[in-house]
Amino acid sequence: MRSLDQTMHLAEAILARLDQYFPPLPPREPHWDSSLAFRWRIRNGHGYLEPVTHLHRIALDDLHNVEPQKQAIEQNTRQFLAGKPANNVLLTGARGTGKSSLVKALLNQFADQGLRLIEVEKEHLVDLPDIVERVASRSERFIVFCDDLSFDEGDVAYKALKVALDGSIAAASDNVLIYATSNRRHLLPEYFHENAGTRHIGEEIHPAEAIEEKVSLSERFGLWVSFYPFDQNQYLAAVNHWLRHFGCDPQAPEVEREALNWSLSRGMRSGRVAWQFARDWAGRHG
Repeated sequence: MRSLDQTMHLAEAILARLDQYFPPLPPREPHWDSSLAFRWRIRNGHGYLEPVTHLHRIALDDLHNVEPQKQAIEQNTRQFLAGKPANNVLLTGARGTGKSSLVKALLNQFADQGLRLIEVEKEHLVDLPDIVERVASRSERFIVFCDDLSFDEGDVAYKALKVALDGSIAAASDNVLIYATSNRRHLLPEYFHENAGTRHIGEEIHPAEAIEEKVSLSERFGLWVSFYPFDQNQYLAAVNHWLRHFGCDPQAPEVEREALNWSLSRGMRSGRVAWQFARDWAGRHG
């Protein structure tokens, strides 16, 4: 006699074998009216849009020391929502300075104007044509969001994103833009030996083909926005903002000294570090 566990295991094995003989299930249709953001998921070989139930409620006013970057991206997004020409955006630069938070804040700012967000992991970028096709007939405007993007040599997702941005025979849907963040401007690792192929012709410099290839993906983003590390005053201003957000007095004794010590322990000053310090301070003193 087989045990219940053995019987269940055998049944699952039989179902797995039978599954290949049946047509794939149609993709699940998300609840468009009740969701503002989605994640692209793969289950049993099929892709679908999973609603995000708990959104990050950060506002544009919460982001400090990035006013030029905020203005450029907000203007591009307003053009997109108005049905005017707008660019795909690459946000690059120092860690923790607000690149990802800015994209999330845009959703909170413009959701009532029809903006929606679809987060796609790097390994799923090969599914971009399917994602665009899934939303092409919708009236909403979708930002496909790729966070912390970087690639290794030979990564198939690199080619997929390159084609999706500007290389497909099919025109891109006018209700979809790609916003990506990265700590690397050129998205691929660059090596010293690749510069050996650079040639000088007269007064001109002709980069090696390897370098040209690595730059080509970034160039397909129409708008580049760079973020920089905070100086001490900018960092302390961010600390004060987040302390007020958590209901604490930023002028309390020892705040400045402890905030600076906190940044030294983390090895950097940024909006993220300021937010983390304020959470810790509020938890201990709030």
